[in-house]
Amino acid sequence: MTVATSRPPFRAEHIGSLLRPAAVLRGENPDGHIVEAIRWQERLGLKVVTDGEFRRESWRLGFVSRVQGFGRADAVGDVDLQHDDAGNVARIGAAPVALTKVKRTGPIVADEVSFSLKQTRCTVKATLPAPSYLHYPRGRACVDPRAYPDLDEFFDDVVGIYVEELQALHDAGGRYVQLDEVAQPLLCDERLREAVRERGDDPDRLVELYIELINRIARRRPGGMTIGVHMCRGNAMGKWVGAGGYERIAERAFGALETDALFLEYDSERAGGFEPLRFVPRGKHVVLGLVSTKTPVLEDREFLRRRIAEAARFVPLENLSISPQCGFASHQKGTGLSFAQQEAKLRLVVETARQVWGSA
Repeated sequence: MTVATSRPPFRAEHIGSLLRPAAVLRGENPDGHIVEAIRWQERLGLKVVTDGEFRRESWRLGFVSRVQGFGRADAVGDVDLQHDDAGNVARIGAAPVALTKVKRTGPIVADEVSFSLKQTRCTVKATLPAPSYLHYPRGRACVDPRAYPDLDEFFDDVVGIYVEELQALHDAGGRYVQLDEVAQPLLCDERLREAVRERGDDPDRLVELYIELINRIARRRPGGMTIGVHMCRGNAMGKWVGAGGYERIAERAFGALETDALFLEYDSERAGGFEPLRFVPRGKHVVLGLVSTKTPVLEDREFLRRRIAEAARFVPLENLSISPQCGFASHQKGTGLSFAQQEAKLRLVVETARQVWGSA
């Protein structure tokens, strides 16, 4: 039996967003529903809770709406096409664009975490889109050139915003942050690599840029703060944007990211095998996203245990955890699962963790 962890990441994790109650979708005050969601997570046996991202339009646009200077526009190139298993394709839309100098004028998620910390003795996880989201959908067109003739100046301002927010989180009592990184895993997909080439970007250079942006932020985090990076292939309403294993980015990203944990999607064949985990540095934690939020089908517990054992060939078991591959409601509309199906999935995560490690 492996020793339980007393600090994050925990053996049983989840990515952050939860299905919104109907009242929250109607725009009613979410405070009471957030308290209920926290109590529900506690009853499931989770040691880490979130507010379900109930206050946000989506996992990413909450950031854009709270930072001065951003507007919204279409993506440039075919980099935001959502797919489903039936072959349907649609655009995500609403990519960020800096119309003026960007500036943090108040809390982005620090107030969300402050509220949640008052409701629980569990660890509260803050979730933020990774900085790549502010560039990848539009490339160089992510800024109005009149505001930022020099793109490096934009990146300097973006890093400064994150650093300020991490300090605000720390001041509020938050010690656990998850950066949701979509661009890097999408750049494992040759179709998307070609799409960024067609608009004039080098996909490998972008991966290096996005790693460095995260590292610039992580280096300036307050003491005692744990940062994880969730690698996501897109999850809007159960659809996906990219496919392909982590091999293209693993040696650089897994090795170079100066963060404490990697949350890796491994819920379908689109994620490839566990072999890229050989590049995970000694001591870095890996949370295996083995349970799908895209399908209501409940995974078999023994199958999950076998998958964990396979991953442990590359990363020691004591450095592994289990979670769903993504949130249950990356967008307000959710993923098509019912509340009961969501509960069954999270209960399975907790029970599997207890069987494998002796603790959630």
